[in-house]
Amino acid sequence: MQVIPVIDLLDGHVVRAVRGERSAYRPIQSRLAASSEPLAIAAALLEASGASTLYIADLGAILRHGAHASTLAAVRAALPGVELWLDAGFTDYASMRALFDRIDAHGDAHAPTAPQLATLVPIFGTESLRDIDALRASQADGLAPILSLDHRAGQLLTAAELDPSSAWWPSRVIAMTLDQVGSYAGPDLASFERIRSRAAAHTTVIGAGGIRNRDDMAAAARTGATAWLVASALHDRHIDATRSDSTPA
Repeated sequence: MQVIPVIDLLDGHVVRAVRGERSAYRPIQSRLAASSEPLAIAAALLEASGASTLYIADLGAILRHGAHASTLAAVRAALPGVELWLDAGFTDYASMRALFDRIDAHGDAHAPTAPQLATLVPIFGTESLRDIDALRASQADGLAPILSLDHRAGQLLTAAELDPSSAWWPSRVIAMTLDQVGSYAGPDLASFERIRSRAAAHTTVIGAGGIRNRDDMAAAARTGATAWLVASALHDRHIDATRSDSTPA
């Protein structure tokens, strides 16, 4: 099963998630890097996981405090060949396009002649999304959007009334259980399996939160998960790169 490392950005730092309770997030103290500086943490997580994908939650944008456009541009310029999954509280296609354009503009300052940049992939989370047509518009724009089904206490978090069917889901969906994020309480496999059972055959469901160690990864893999978002277990060196792509069933 693939490990997809995660960074949460707030006030210019990478912070440690605590059960999705964002007011409790503090600058990360990681065994992988000496600071909470975003680029250092991003590079360390990719090395520790052996991944070529990095999930970034821009909490400044999600909380409407201001997006980290310059930081995101710097990370994008420094990590060519990496796929950056960006969750920035997008409400619709226009809000996504506006931030992507700002990142592009800042990128001219960070790497005006860079031949390669990390690929940006928009994450549309149900806690923020107000227009499901954003997914279709993003696909038409040549992007490959991902839908995050955001849950807390077993309930789907929504910013607007959404189609309860899975007909509008894109080809990749994240089963996000915020209660498990940073909890070291184990992954919510029941919710993952419930969402996977609703998904169309062509839809890949990705798990998120709660992974503590290799045993948790093996249990998640047995549900049919091919990828899981992980942060704390990487920072604390409970998972290593030499085995991250070969979890036993």
